[in-house]
Amino acid sequence: MRTLKDVMAPMRDGVRLATDVCLPDGDGPFPVVLTRNPYGKEGDDPDAPDPYTPRGYVYVMQDCRGTGKSEGDWEPFVNDRADGLDTHAWVLAQHWCDGSICTTGGSYLGWTQWSVAADTGASHKAMFTTVPLTDWHRDCAYIGGGFGLGLMMGWGVMMARPSASQQDIAEWETWKWPEAYRHLPLATLDTQTRGTIPYLREWVGRPAYDDYWAQGDTAHRLPSIDVPTVTVAGWYDVFANHAFSTIAGLRALGGADHHLIVGPWVHDTSLPAGERDFGPNCGFDALAGVELSWFDHHVRGAARPPLAPYRIFVMGRNEWRDEEAWPLPDTRSTPCYLREGGALSTDAPGRETPDDYVYDPDDPVPTHGGCILFDTPAGPLDQRAVEARPDVLVYTSDALTEEVEVTGPVEVILYASSDAPDTDWTAKLVDVHPDGRAFNLCDGVVRARYREGDAPPTLIEPGRVYRYHIDLWITSNVFLAGHRIRLDISSSNFPRVDRNPNTGHDFGVDSELAVARQTVYHDDDRPSHVILPVIPRRR
Repeated sequence: MRTLKDVMAPMRDGVRLATDVCLPDGDGPFPVVLTRNPYGKEGDDPDAPDPYTPRGYVYVMQDCRGTGKSEGDWEPFVNDRADGLDTHAWVLAQHWCDGSICTTGGSYLGWTQWSVAADTGASHKAMFTTVPLTDWHRDCAYIGGGFGLGLMMGWGVMMARPSASQQDIAEWETWKWPEAYRHLPLATLDTQTRGTIPYLREWVGRPAYDDYWAQGDTAHRLPSIDVPTVTVAGWYDVFANHAFSTIAGLRALGGADHHLIVGPWVHDTSLPAGERDFGPNCGFDALAGVELSWFDHHVRGAARPPLAPYRIFVMGRNEWRDEEAWPLPDTRSTPCYLREGGALSTDAPGRETPDDYVYDPDDPVPTHGGCILFDTPAGPLDQRAVEARPDVLVYTSDALTEEVEVTGPVEVILYASSDAPDTDWTAKLVDVHPDGRAFNLCDGVVRARYREGDAPPTLIEPGRVYRYHIDLWITSNVFLAGHRIRLDISSSNFPRVDRNPNTGHDFGVDSELAVARQTVYHDDDRPSHVILPVIPRRR
């Protein structure tokens, strides 16, 4: 193997991007595996073995614009499409390239693949993306209308200081985050750092989807993407919803060669997911060899790896299963109703007394597990301490006499009122074990002013009852016999989502917080419920 270090690849505007090229022995030309990385092209472990060059691929690693040793200014998502296309063209022009490019990488490295996939043409033979980002606005920057504070501030600050020492970063993580997350107004979040971060102000200043956010969105380009794809995701990954919407969208458009593998993982698929035991066969190592087999098939005509459209890990039963479509065709959408006394039942309510609580944004419900990336453990964690708070309503089913599988998108229909002109409503689906441990599966939030989805935001009338739709994303879990199904309702999940100050003021400008008195209804006229995608037993 020969390595060409820091080759400066020219972009269309004259900026040059630092690129390492690992060449196999022999005269070539060879197929190429390309990765574009904003975290340093050599990765966390520069001494890690390169799996591609011994297999006869040129391995090309590039620092994104303004990161590592590349020239230019770093601004997330703004330059990746143009730079990616220019890099593909540059690679194809090199004497060591045989005209075939495969791409790989996870998280932002997945985004650098998706950002160009609609325009790379026949030379782009295959993609292998792990926990990739495909839509920066929906479910990332803004989740149900609330600002994704933990991700946006945590990642945004980290990426604004690429030259920070490990000691600086360690000190920041241990003492600064709790204070920084609580800073108001949100519009000046970057004042909590050691320098201004213009793109962080852009993110807070643009709550509505516009042309700026379109730069970080794959959805509108799906009809033009035909690069064969394997995507790996985790049920507790911060980008989990994107993976399903992207692959399902491509397959709905007729793209048959797109596949999704989903395990009980967080954003780092090498880490165990929280406190729940998923058995010995849940690891990412189960995928060993799939990536190179995928590339060999599309570049060299080797045997296709055995991949179903969807390979999912069913939690609870702790087994892998192949599926042909998403949502699953035999899904039975089953409403479970909030009932008086904290019950959850398939029986609809009659005349019942509503439940109420006080939401104080100065004492928000803390994020405890779930799809989170910074400052708190992700994955399934025991929720009992959170559920003991007076501002969390808990609704629990009777113990199950037989197992119930829930696989697919989960949503809540909530009838509620507030004495504030704007507030948040959160929901969390929980698997309660016989010993009392209560593990979160999926959760969601809706900001009241965004209750109509993509319509222009409007404030609510204090005291009026509204019907809210809360998207809890996706899961696959078997509630075993003896377990209970639980739904938690509240008004905050901090810092995964910013605190709604309850004032009704423009987003990001508040330095004041107001207490809100919340009421949740569950009666025959206002039957609040969770809709579970129940899968019948398969013989």
